[in-house]
Amino acid sequence: MMLPTHAVIGLAIAAPLVGYYPDLAPVALAGALAGSLVPDLDLYAGHRRTLHWPTGYALVALPSITLAVAVPTTVSVGVASAVVGAAVHCQLDRFGGGLELRPWEGTSDRAVYDHVRGRWRRPKRWVRYDGSPEDLALLVSIGVPLFVVLEGPFRAVVAAALVVGAVYAGLRQRLATIAPDVFGYVPDRLEGYVPKRYRTE
Repeated sequence: MMLPTHAVIGLAIAAPLVGYYPDLAPVALAGALAGSLVPDLDLYAGHRRTLHWPTGYALVALPSITLAVAVPTTVSVGVASAVVGAAVHCQLDRFGGGLELRPWEGTSDRAVYDHVRGRWRRPKRWVRYDGSPEDLALLVSIGVPLFVVLEGPFRAVVAAALVVGAVYAGLRQRLATIAPDVFGYVPDRLEGYVPKRYRTE
């Protein structure tokens, strides 16, 4: 799934607190947003393996939620929201496409690495690939209601996610075509940071 889709899903996780616990809602929203984005910071360093821990985040989520419910402070709620956001991100990556330049071709059997089991989990392809029409539909169906419910900087984040997601979805297949040419100009000293799928067709 696209990073904008992960972002709005993270916000959606914490959005119910806006009505029920408005004092804790901002930290929950910020935590869930951050948690939903952090796993993809490994994009150029072992993507879907280095910071993607589908089982690990899930195991930490339960005690984090328990602590946040028992002792609802800004720290406990923020941490729990971040861990849940990261856990959901990693699980959602299993429902998308694999790790290949053109995931709509369905040639990769790697969705996300499970460090606990020591193996890659296979993509389910319910959302065929990041930027697919169903990915964009998911982004819009969650993002538009959030735009209505949220205020301030979180509404701005949702608006940005909708715009970036729509543009990316429109360009997704073209980007795959030009990626090998663009990344072919990367200096040799930086080549190790460019995923192999971006350097070869």
